[in-house]
Parts: sequence; C-alpha cells; structure tokens
Amino acid sequence: MRDLITTAEVWKEGGMYTSYCPELDIASCGHTLEEAKKNLQEVITIQLEETAKMGTLDELLNESGYVQEGNVVKTNKKIVCFEEISIPIPVV
Repeated sequence: MRDLITTAEVWKEGGMYTSYCPELDIASCGHTLEEAKKNLQEVITIQLEETAKMGTLDELLNESGYVQEGNVVKTNKKIVCFEEISIPIPVV
C-alpha cells in the first residue's frame, strides 16, 4: 500500500466550506471545515480507486506531478504562501 501526500485548500463560501486539491484538480464541500476535508478525502480515494481499476493510476499521478519515494507518493511542489492582495481595477 502506498500513501499519497497532497494538498487540501479549504475556504468558506456563505454557509458552506469548499475543499480543493490543486494537484489533482478535485473539489468537494461540506457544512463544516472537518466535513469538507473528509469529503475531499473520500472523493480523492474514489478517483484513485477508479483509475487503479482502469489501470491508469500511475499515469494520473505522473501527469499530476507526483513521484514515489518508498511507500509515499508526493509532489515536490510546496505551498509557501496564501494571502489576500489588493489590485486596483481600472476605470474604463
């Protein structure tokens, strides 16, 4: 069994939380932060299971930038910053 190390971005939209895995371009949501993260993990697991059944799992992981190191599959990309920035909108 291999373990996939990936990123979960979570933000609040109204009364819901949206969770997103940028490496695999997979999203989910939930009513709480914990539910959104749990649902994202479930969707990723389903994607991995289905691509494994089709025989394209390693292709998906390679195309998404993952490499295997022992029993861990991870990407060399690391999030270093999330911050709000202000950009003036031009008046036309």
